[in-house]
Formats: sequence, C-alpha cells, structure tokens
Amino acid sequence: MTKRETSKDAVGAKIAGYLADSDIEFDRPQPDTFIAVLPGEHRLKTNVSIIVGDYSVSINAFIIRNPDENHAAVYKWLLKRNRRMYAVSYAIDHLGDVYLVGKVAPGAIDDAELDRILGTILENSDGAFDVLLELGFASAIAREWQWRISRGESTKNLEAFRHLAQPTTAADPNTEGDVSPA
Repeated sequence: MTKRETSKDAVGAKIAGYLADSDIEFDRPQPDTFIAVLPGEHRLKTNVSIIVGDYSVSINAFIIRNPDENHAAVYKWLLKRNRRMYAVSYAIDHLGDVYLVGKVAPGAIDDAELDRILGTILENSDGAFDVLLELGFASAIAREWQWRISRGESTKNLEAFRHLAQPTTAADPNTEGDVSPA
C-alpha cells in the first residue's frame, strides 16, 4: 500500500465519519466517492458528490437545469454570489446546467472544514433556490400555476411564487437580476 493510498483512505474515513456523526444520509458507491444528501426547505434535497483524489477532494452539487429565460440576469446573480462564497463556486456545464463546484486539499479535510463546505453548499443551493427559479423560470412557473388552478390542483409547493401568477406591471429593467435572498 502506497503512502498516497493510505492518505486517501484516511481522508475517506474522515468524510465517512463526519457524515455518519452528523446524521447526513449518504451512499458510498466507490471507496473514494461519497454522495451526501442535504435536506432543504426550498428544495427537497441537494445531492453532493465528494470524490477523494490523489491531490484534491472534489465537491460538486447540481443546483438547477439550464434556465429557460433571462440567462444574463441568472449568470450575473451567480457571479455576484461567487464573490462571497467559501470553498465552492457556481459553474455551468456544457448544457448550461448550474452546479456548485470546488476542490479542497486532502490535508484540510476535517469535521470543521466539512461543516463549512456543506453549510456553504446548503446555503447556496437551498437558500438561493427560489431566487434562481424566479430569475430563470418565471414564465414556466406562471404557466404551471395557471395549469394547476384550471385543473383544481394544489399550488401549495408554488406558494413562494404566487406573485408570478398575478398580472403585474412591467418590471423595472434597472433592477433585473439584483434579487437577493434573505
């Protein structure tokens, strides 16, 4: 067994111990790969991939699919948010889907670091979810609201977007994209 394998094993053990001790649901499909499930309030859950490599620990979480509309405002909001985030940043893939991505040195992994990183992910996935949906999917949400009403179905899980279903005056183009969650 090489020193690198031992180090990867030790980092994997720290991650597994932290997730178990924190009562975070997770799967371990491979010895160096963890899929942690962070429960949320605005979105049901955020799956976080944690992969222990030879030289870094890679962290990735899917946030939203490619926005249907208002791309410039969505990307502006994401870039502004990136300035104040710890260990992870928003990124898009070749399809335009939005992720949180980061890399951390294996030697930096301990319970406090994992807590900070997963807290940052939760804040910027669950805490930002409604804002990102409103910026990138307002028309689809309004259509869904109207469709449910027309069929007599519940709009309970769309309640945060009630204002999108109501006719409004034209939005001020100077404020577009400057929405911030509390």
